[in-house]
Amino acid sequence: MIDKISWRQKHAHNILPILLCLADYVAVVAAELLSYNLRKYWLPIAVPSFHISEIYLFVIVPTIFLCFLHMAGTHKQSIPAWRLLQSVFYACAYAVVLICVLMYFAKVSEVVSRLFVSMTWCFSFLFILFMRCGLRKILCHVRVLKAPVLFVGAGMTAELVVDAFNRNPAFGFSVIGFVDDHPKQESLAEKYKILGGFADVEKIIRETGAPYVIITAPGLSPFEQVDLVNRIQPLVKSVSFVPDFMGAPVNTMDIETLFDERLIFLKIRNNLAERQNRVLKRIFDLICSLVGLVFVLPACIVIGILIKIDSPGAIFYTHRRIGQNGREFDCCKFRSMYENSEEILQKYLALNPKAREEWQKFAKLKDDPRVTKIGSFLRRYSLDELPQVFNVIKGDMSLVGPRPYLPREKEAMDKYHDIITVTVPGITGLWQTSGRSEVSFKERLRMDAWYVRNWSVWLDMIYLLKTFAVVMRGKGAY
Repeated sequence: MIDKISWRQKHAHNILPILLCLADYVAVVAAELLSYNLRKYWLPIAVPSFHISEIYLFVIVPTIFLCFLHMAGTHKQSIPAWRLLQSVFYACAYAVVLICVLMYFAKVSEVVSRLFVSMTWCFSFLFILFMRCGLRKILCHVRVLKAPVLFVGAGMTAELVVDAFNRNPAFGFSVIGFVDDHPKQESLAEKYKILGGFADVEKIIRETGAPYVIITAPGLSPFEQVDLVNRIQPLVKSVSFVPDFMGAPVNTMDIETLFDERLIFLKIRNNLAERQNRVLKRIFDLICSLVGLVFVLPACIVIGILIKIDSPGAIFYTHRRIGQNGREFDCCKFRSMYENSEEILQKYLALNPKAREEWQKFAKLKDDPRVTKIGSFLRRYSLDELPQVFNVIKGDMSLVGPRPYLPREKEAMDKYHDIITVTVPGITGLWQTSGRSEVSFKERLRMDAWYVRNWSVWLDMIYLLKTFAVVMRGKGAY
């Protein structure tokens, strides 16, 4: 028996953009009012004579923002977090430019306040993201307005996509079932309905009323995949398919079309190979690091005192790591181990075969006898890595990047060495937001190579935010 989706599910793609627009309106008005009051009353350099009409504050400016947000595609059902961040940023920037033009030529204010405009830009960007995240979390919690999606293919690829949807509520999809002749993943068959085989796909779409279909069957031949797309497309609002291209640098990929030949080809850029991108990444690192020093320096003083009280030895621990182009550098951390740590490790591994196996796989130990009491706390919340901010300022490291590998790990890095060392290593990165110490050495290498190939400043911003959330939970670190 195939269940037909409800009216609410079917029209979620229409209702959600309306709610997002309302949330954006509230965010923009709140940003304007805060900026207006700061400029007029609350700041030391306030100007009491500064005035903007209500129709401008409550109608014209919010309408401009909503139009640019819509044109940027931020009201779509499914948009990744990093792309949302990028789109909202540019939409706010374009809206503010138009607002400046109006303020100057339409004389909506007696003076064009650059401070007011700048604050409106910053606050609107932050408030829109905050409102978006809050609304998505509420909708996810109450399980409403998720667009129903039908999967064609129930293998490993489908399982990866479903896991991504479950981890990222922003996608806003609800799985109604799978279509596959021979489902390979038992976990999917246990949680979701297998509604039929490939031959029944049109019938299943009509009976369920599914508006979205995702083809996750990369094992099919190109002809079979194209045939499925052609059969499904007339029946749904959109059909997507996942090609057999796992691990490719998707963030730097462009699609070109040859209409006459009915062909497409994929063009992949190497972002970090371009000098302007490396300069942009360096500027981003310097600004964030120098601002962060205001908070890092007091924390370093307190941590240094605690380390000296906990065990004898130096406060800092400097060790050689592989940097950009394979050049080694001294990486600085807070000491989290006893002074004779290497001797302790060798004795422990000699007496514990299981620990030796764990060390060979992860190059780390969950119950490491070398770690001090305060060191365990520092590692759990990654506070031992705070001094690396100075490595970032010096230029040996970045805030976000590949893991700084040890010289003795160079041989084990194999083919990934040349890819990873294109850029400087980072304090955090994809591996730290995806399991941290629970990720195997080989998986770390694959993640770091993926990051280098897909780099963008927006990706760095997302990983910094994710790192903060992961570190606060203290999950996966030891």
